[in-house]
Amino acid sequence: MAGEPSVKQYPYPEAMPSYRVTVSIESLHPGILPATVVPRAAATAAEMTTVEASDLTIVGGAARVIVRYTADDAASALQIGAHVVGDLRTIAELRASLVTERIKGTWVSVR
Repeated sequence: MAGEPSVKQYPYPEAMPSYRVTVSIESLHPGILPATVVPRAAATAAEMTTVEASDLTIVGGAARVIVRYTADDAASALQIGAHVVGDLRTIAELRASLVTERIKGTWVSVR
């Protein structure tokens, strides 16, 4: 009706929750090229879900691989994160890993 504000309709009733797995790398196994690690982590996650982004950061002198992805729920997100971590363990020594969920602009640890 004329004069009434329009409401934008989205194709999905609810946004898909966004998660990320962050993996701190201690060292790569012999013969592993550093440039292959992030694409490999993203491809591993993509075997199970939609990957939104992937990145590499350096914190305190240690490399951190970050893969952001969608999942139906926390349990699925943890499975996907474990899948990525398990694969990275075959090519690197890892310091730590953490799965987080984006809630109202903040990344919160998933348990």
